[in-house]
This record gives sequence, C-alpha cells and structure tokens, in this order.
Amino acid sequence: MTLDQFTASLADAQPPAGLHPILNALWYDGRGDWDRAHETAQSREGVREYDRLHAYLHRKEGDQWNAGYWYRRAGAPVFDGSLADEWTELVQHYLP
Repeated sequence: MTLDQFTASLADAQPPAGLHPILNALWYDGRGDWDRAHETAQSREGVREYDRLHAYLHRKEGDQWNAGYWYRRAGAPVFDGSLADEWTELVQHYLP
C-alpha cells in the first residue's frame, strides 16, 4: 500500500484490513477520531512505537507538556514540523 492509497482509504467506512495497529490508529486519527487512536496508544504503553504515537496524539491535542513526556518515553526528539508532516512520517514508517 502506498501513502496515496492509505490517504484515499480515509474516505472508506472502515480501515483497510490487515493494517499494523499503529497504522490503524493513524487511519482513525486521519478521519478525526482522536479518541479511538488514543485508545491504541494507551493499549501498549511502554512500547516505544506506541509511546511515539502517544506523543504525536498529545501534540495534536495541544498538550505540549504531555506530548514531551511521551516523546521522552519513546526516546524520540520532539517533532519539528507540522502535525500533517508528522502524521505522514508516521504513516510512511509503518507502511509495508
């Protein structure tokens, strides 16, 4: 699946089958369902990849302090770009 295909799938009622759970969460986030994406991040707290997703979601929420906490837990620098760019980078990382 390409980034364009993934982005186009946001118009569908359900995410594509067989997505990595983090991609699934980003799909819901891309459709404006922050809460559902956040549930995924919370489901595996302590796992770096999920903590990184958690950081992005709290940055998007506007809670910079909490986002910083999750970036640190993920061992990742605070993203220095737009939220759209961060979403795209995360999606591309998990696409096969």
